[in-house]
Amino acid sequence: MADLSEEEKRKREDKEKKKAEVRKRLEEAAKAKKGKKGFMTPERKKKLRQLLRKKAAEELKKEQERKAEERKKIIIQRTGQPKSLDGSNEATLQAVLKEYHKRISQLEDAKYDLEYEVRQKDFLINELTIQVNDLRGKFVKPTLKKVSKYEGKFEKLKAIAKNTEMDYRANLKNVSKDKFKLGEEKEKRKEAPEWANK
Repeated sequence: MADLSEEEKRKREDKEKKKAEVRKRLEEAAKAKKGKKGFMTPERKKKLRQLLRKKAAEELKKEQERKAEERKKIIIQRTGQPKSLDGSNEATLQAVLKEYHKRISQLEDAKYDLEYEVRQKDFLINELTIQVNDLRGKFVKPTLKKVSKYEGKFEKLKAIAKNTEMDYRANLKNVSKDKFKLGEEKEKRKEAPEWANK
């Protein structure tokens, strides 16, 4: 019987070893799956976002610097190089001022022309949008002025109240006194002189 018990023990140990091996394989497979989440792990995604933000910030800075340089070039082009006025006499000052005045007047003319073109184009755009909306069957709703619902009603009621007093008086019938008198009195009045009727 001792042999049986040893054999049973060996069988149990073998089963446990096999179970342990299976568990170990499953755990390794699970670790491998966890390790192989894919190419873009959360850490990599976070790092990639940070790098993209840095790159975008650098590009934005470069773009701003380019725009600032272009603006400076355009300003220098329009205004010209600054004149040195050290040790200059009155005639050179007048010549510089005339030159600046001429340049200012030219810029004002160009500004006026551009503003006129912008107004013309805005008008044309507005007309074309109206035509397009007419063709589509869509109409631009005009903006309505906000009005109180009850304001007009109260005014109408006040007006009606004022007019009703006047209407009552106007609608009263005029009754002549002669209508209800006997016929004899009417004849007497006709015979009497005018000064007596009053």
